[in-house]
Formats: sequence, C-alpha cells, structure tokens
Amino acid sequence: MEHTHDYLIIGGGMAADAAAKAIREVDAGANVGLVGAEATPPYQRPPLSKALWKGDKSVAEIDLATAASGATLHLGRRIESLDRAAHIARDDHGDSYRYRRLLLATGATPRQLPFEGGERIIHFRTLDDYQALRRYAQPGAFIAVIGGGFIGAELAASLCSLGCKVTLLFPGEHLGAGRYPDGLAHYLDDYYRSRGVDVRSGVRVQGSNPTDGGVELVLSDGSLLRVEAAVAGLGVTPNTALAEQAGLTVDDGIVVDAHLRSSDADIWAAGDVASFYNPALGRRLRVEHEDAAVSMGRHAGRAMAGVAGEYTAQPFFYSDLFDLGYEAVGLLDTRLQVVEDWREPNREGVVYYLEHGRVRGVLLWNTWDQVDAARELIAQPGSFDEASLRGRLPRGG
Repeated sequence: MEHTHDYLIIGGGMAADAAAKAIREVDAGANVGLVGAEATPPYQRPPLSKALWKGDKSVAEIDLATAASGATLHLGRRIESLDRAAHIARDDHGDSYRYRRLLLATGATPRQLPFEGGERIIHFRTLDDYQALRRYAQPGAFIAVIGGGFIGAELAASLCSLGCKVTLLFPGEHLGAGRYPDGLAHYLDDYYRSRGVDVRSGVRVQGSNPTDGGVELVLSDGSLLRVEAAVAGLGVTPNTALAEQAGLTVDDGIVVDAHLRSSDADIWAAGDVASFYNPALGRRLRVEHEDAAVSMGRHAGRAMAGVAGEYTAQPFFYSDLFDLGYEAVGLLDTRLQVVEDWREPNREGVVYYLEHGRVRGVLLWNTWDQVDAARELIAQPGSFDEASLRGRLPRGG
C-alpha cells in the first residue's frame, strides 16, 4: 500500500509528537503522517523511571494524544529504506510513504550487555520494558539494576521505594562519576546504601545463567548474584542507520544546521538522533533528554511548515533520587573546572562547571526556580571565577 503525506515523521517518540502538533498549529490543514516502530502511540518517557513507579501517574495518563492533532499514525512499523530522490520511504510491511518534507526522529537504542540473558534481563527504554519489569518488581523481590548513570540511579531509587531488594551494579567508582563532584558522588553512594540499596561499584556483569524463578548474574569480581530480574541502563546509541543508508551526513547523530535541517534540504532531524550546534556552549551536541526532544521536535515541525528561526535551546534535564532532586542546565562534566556553592553540603546547593572562565553547566541540587537564571548565566560571554559565583544563585529553597 502507498501512503502520501505532505509531512512525514519517522519515529514515534516525544520529538515526533511535538513535531506533529507544531506542524498542525502552523498549517491547520496539513496532511501529517507518523510512522513509529512501537505499537503504542507516542507517550511521555520520563514517567517510565519516575512517576509510574510512585503511582503519581497511570499508563493511560502518559499518552500524548498525538492522533488528536489530526496526524495519521502508522504504528508497529519500521522504515527500512529511504529514497531521497523520489521522496519515498518504505517500511518492513512492504508499504511506501510519499512525502514532501520529512522529519527523522528515530531516537536511540539501548546499549546491550555482551551476552544473551533471556526475558528476565531487560534493557530499559520503552513502555513495554517498563511493563516487563513491573511483572517481576513486586515488594520483596530481588532486582539487580545494571548501570550507575541517569536511568540506573532513577530505577534503583524507584524500585527500592516500591519495596524491592535492589542491588545496583556499575563499573565506575561512584554513582554519577564524571557528572557530580567527588564529594557529592561519595555522598550519593552512602545515601543509597542508607536507603537500603546494595551499591556495588567497580563491578561489571559478564554473564548470566537461568535459575528456577530468576537469573544468576556472573560478576567481574568473581561472585554470583541471584535475582528475580535484572534491568540494564547502559546508555544508548543514536539510530542513524536509515540516515546513513540515505546518504545523509552523520557524525554521532544526524548532523543538522541551526534550523535542524539535515544535509538534504527536505529532511530535518530532532531528538536523541540529532547532532546540532549550540551557540551558548560553543560546540556540537546530541542530547538524550525530554526537554530537548520536545523543544527540538516543536522547532523542527514549525521549520518544516515554513516558520524560520534558529534552534538555540540549552540542554536541560532533571531527576528524582529518593527525596533528593535536581535540575541541570548545560554540560555536567567534571573534566571542567568545578565550583561548589553549598547551603548544606551535598543536600542543598549549586554546582558550576567552567571552561576557560565561561560557565558551561549548572547543577541545581535541591535548589528550585533557578533554571532561567542558570540559562542566562551560561549565555553570558564574560568570564567568572570562584569568588564571583559564590552566592550568585540562591543555594536552596
């Protein structure tokens, strides 16, 4: 079957949803098609590791109501080839899609453990993954969380709060190593232990064996760990295969210009898969967080519909870790100069990340309503030293 759309969006995530809605806002009569690999319509992803576990939201409440925008959804289908000259995409069911303008919002794929693990080892990314883990994650269940980054830390806290017995395994020295200053990273390890999490740093999972009612993990320290299920949050790799097949410029993501347009004048890219230049930070980035997906999707959709403008948004993300929480803007990288300004050490404060005197990142740790001020600080061309930053942003509240 052949489908024809003025605007075709390949991808079924938050960037795709934002783009579809933005196109229809600008061009109310637009014929918009969205092709998504998941059978589920676009949904909010942050609740998969946060609100759904706490009971703050239900699965029904995370639906983004994309179809209500008027877009036609083609779900459970994966685009396998793209003919740029003919403006045709073809899916794994044999259908083709003609387009005038195209958005690639193909997202990313979770990195995999280097062995086959069966259904009780879940590489966490989608709603299906959440539902698979939820079947095993009952109060009292032994669950291993593999990975000490953003997703691993959130899942460990959520599962522990649910009453699971959680072991957190990661190869680094501390939780959030490379993102948080050393003192805060040490504190976070101990804080998780105080909440009942078995934190094991410097450990890799090298293999697994099925057991009666669970799985046995083979660890790099020579020990074995028996659990009812394991969930891996090992980071992601951008889904660039389709762009590469079509001959678009790719370099750790689909390379786009200031308007989020790719090397093809009729193709844009947004979300996890897009590599864009950020003027405030002076470098090319690829950002894997909700705010970027939504803001880039919306910007790309408006650009496709004829609304000019450069994408200049700074990276923003947030997290909840038991009763700790933070918001962050820009780059959190401890290879930069780190300036800490605590109201209460490791509980409330602001951490700045500087490069040649320029503020490149701000971590607002249990400090709220300062995101806009942090963005303004990063955008300022002037240079700062430690003394000039102390007390510049409120250190709690």
